[in-house]
Amino acid sequence: MQIILDFFREHIELIYIVILMIFLGIEIIGRVPSVLHTPLMSGANAIHGVVIIGAIIVMGKAESDNYLALILGFLAVVLGTLNVVGGFVVTDRMLEMFKKKK
Repeated sequence: MQIILDFFREHIELIYIVILMIFLGIEIIGRVPSVLHTPLMSGANAIHGVVIIGAIIVMGKAESDNYLALILGFLAVVLGTLNVVGGFVVTDRMLEMFKKKK
């Protein structure tokens, strides 16, 4: 527990920045008009593709006895992949709405 508290004391500025980025992201995403939702989803899919690549690199560089890094890397790959696939499904369904019906 002391290690965690020391980490927070040493990196308090970074923690504040992350918290502010979370609030800023919520405000920006909440004000996006529905017309721009599809391009925003495509951008988010691209970002999550980078997350997947980063998680694979972390897993590849982790030592074989570092189970925490391997588990977190695996979870990041799985959840990032689910997010990318789900984003493409939602984007495809939204684009179907704009096609002419037969």
